[in-house]
Amino acid sequence: MWWRNNFQILFGLVLIGVTFVRSFELYKNYKIYNVYAQDEHQLRSLYELSKANRKYDFLNVARRPEDISKVLIPPYLNVELREALERLQLNFTLLHNDISEVILKERQENLRNTPPEYPLNAFERYYRHDEINTHLEVLAQLYPTRVYVKTFGWSYERRPLKVITITNGDKRHDKKVIFVDAAMHAREWITPAMTLHIMSELLENYENNKELLEEYDWVILPVVNADGYEYSHEVSRYWRKTRRPNNVGVGEEECYGTDPNRNFDHHWGWEEGASPDPCDETYHGDKAFSEPETQVVRDILRTYRGRMMWYLTLHSYGNYFLLPWGHTNELPDNYFDMMDVADAAAMAIVRATGSSYTYGNTYQVMYPTSGDSADYAVGEVKIPIAICIEMPAGGFLGFDPPVRQIEQILEETWIGVRAMAEVVIEKY
Repeated sequence: MWWRNNFQILFGLVLIGVTFVRSFELYKNYKIYNVYAQDEHQLRSLYELSKANRKYDFLNVARRPEDISKVLIPPYLNVELREALERLQLNFTLLHNDISEVILKERQENLRNTPPEYPLNAFERYYRHDEINTHLEVLAQLYPTRVYVKTFGWSYERRPLKVITITNGDKRHDKKVIFVDAAMHAREWITPAMTLHIMSELLENYENNKELLEEYDWVILPVVNADGYEYSHEVSRYWRKTRRPNNVGVGEEECYGTDPNRNFDHHWGWEEGASPDPCDETYHGDKAFSEPETQVVRDILRTYRGRMMWYLTLHSYGNYFLLPWGHTNELPDNYFDMMDVADAAAMAIVRATGSSYTYGNTYQVMYPTSGDSADYAVGEVKIPIAICIEMPAGGFLGFDPPVRQIEQILEETWIGVRAMAEVVIEKY
């Protein structure tokens, strides 16, 4: 059997090498800029610039003068972008002249920790979708009275979207539910890692967290956008959307994918907060729930309607706790209950690590969104608490924390998640 195992390892390394070359070549000579806005007028100009040209990949757009915007640019648009920024009198610095070098370093770090051992250690590296699914099945074998795994649906490319339910083993079927999902956006690799860490805290570290399971079951979907997540590993490291092709007409540009977090049926398709352009990073799809992946999240939310008290969706990056609504600066009826939950997390984290978080209405503290999952959960399914955590940044682009930073980011985020859970449990 040793030769078979060695062959599998060798074959896996060859595949990783091939996919690295594709991603490395794709981003050759791509540049990353930091852009600085000095006042509200410049912030608005920067936001409008980010929407005016979809080939400028704004990884984040500042909402406050003290924040930094990042933009990833192909080499042929370098001069054009610089001229646009100068015309708007926006200060900028070149952060990296060739982002493919960053991808090379990231791949080398991930290769050092191959192949995986089960159950997975969330701190060791970024795992692929099939490895994460195998991890769920291993946990079900290790904790047969406490863990249940179910395939809730399939991605467009027919990858199984598996969901794990973690209980305390009391076999009650009427308990309240906390639902966590991650990797709505493909390039946010740190978010599935966070779900693995949550599983570890609830299972391996059960004695220190058992009160979180006395009246609640935890339902976790580690990778929503499985096709995009795999594509970001195999081809395009900074891919964001799903992978269902958009038929935009004969002779038109072939564009793939929908932003899943603009595809939910709550104020879907609004002009501000999403794009009708199939090639745009925030394309809302040709209809609400056009994507099989968002249908799965919808079905989970509906399945636990009445029992689900908290929906937590993990994103990256920026040290934000984002609350409904995204489409307006008006507030939901129980907004201040949600603020209590976010405030507890922010206070717990600053006491433990010194890190500060901004929290509040998404529209006000970050940017407008329409058709996002948290708004749908509160507005349509009537879940009391829905929060999006934008996890801490890492690496050059914010989405790419090196392996050595994974543990620190996950442990900090867990402090916040645990504090949130305690308040939700107390309130509901």
